[in-house]
Amino acid sequence: MHRRAASPPAREEPISRRRSSSSSTTTTTATIRDVATAAGVSLGTASRVINGHASVTPEVRHRVEAAIAALGYVPNPLAQGMRRGATRTAGVMVRDITVPALAGFVRAAQDLLQHSGFTLLITCSEDRREQELELLRRLAGRRIDGLIMTTCSEEDPGLLAARESFPVPVVLLDRETPAAFDSTLVAHREGARRAIEHLLALGHRRIALITGPPTVRPGRERVAAYEEAFAARGLVPDRSLIRAEGFDGEAAFREASALLGAAAPPSAILCGGNAVLAAALRAIQARGLRIPQDISVIGSNDSELAMLATVPITVVRWDYAALGRNCAHMLLQRMQGEATGPGRRIILPAEFVLRASCAAPPPEAERALTPVATASYRHRK
Repeated sequence: MHRRAASPPAREEPISRRRSSSSSTTTTTATIRDVATAAGVSLGTASRVINGHASVTPEVRHRVEAAIAALGYVPNPLAQGMRRGATRTAGVMVRDITVPALAGFVRAAQDLLQHSGFTLLITCSEDRREQELELLRRLAGRRIDGLIMTTCSEEDPGLLAARESFPVPVVLLDRETPAAFDSTLVAHREGARRAIEHLLALGHRRIALITGPPTVRPGRERVAAYEEAFAARGLVPDRSLIRAEGFDGEAAFREASALLGAAAPPSAILCGGNAVLAAALRAIQARGLRIPQDISVIGSNDSELAMLATVPITVVRWDYAALGRNCAHMLLQRMQGEATGPGRRIILPAEFVLRASCAAPPPEAERALTPVATASYRHRK
């Protein structure tokens, strides 16, 4: 038996040229140098053909394109982008990636951006100021070409300064800040007002509203709708029933539990936020209340939870996919130089969808009515 001669140390190869562990064949990726060699041209000439320069003869262009097809060469968009000062990457910063409805938004935005040659990078701010600032710093370092984002506060000076100094176009998702930014919004005020008007028409007067803080447009608009609907009927609401604290599910559960455990509890709840409905339903279940016999409930935005609950939940809903398409379209126009000047606004409608979760208030709710409170509603500072 002959001893095999020792092999020299293996030379590290690019990953694209290594043998696959699951295949007996070696797969290689053609480079621009391979294209130039096959076409019999210089590296610079091959690069000019690939990048669409006009300073190439038709005969040379044909040879290079034939070599590209024969070798299966695929240009590296990241390397091309770095040379041009662009990465063909757009960012999306959302508040809570676990919200199911956001999947439709992301899918619609990605489809439009990908069709135009952009890759989507998704991040989550968790509705925390420091996280939002850190993500803005990191995204700027990644040299993305544009950003779609929400923000935990439209009024915070530090966050506003970070957005204004961001080096590429920014489109705001359902947030409203100075005219420098494009934004795609939802008509929350109109939708919430229809919901409150429906409850008032059924005879409810003690209507709770649990929503986000007035430092962001959805919370601010819902509170305005609440007060407008009462004023239109010549009524003064009990503002202690307005809990404009935040969108977090656990915080919403605590607020709903406190409201339902009060001496004069609400006879109806408008849930202003994706996680707020689930929190309110938990609190209602914990107290053994029935919907709608003991309490009426309206949610914000549609979901499987709202549709498939034992008692289907009435909702104010909007089209998240349309939000995604509009945000992506506005961003593409900015990134490609098709739109300049002041920020633009698109407001999408909100639809009131009546289901089985609302009824007239129970008699005991009417007996529990107390003089209205005049204090300002509570909100997160």
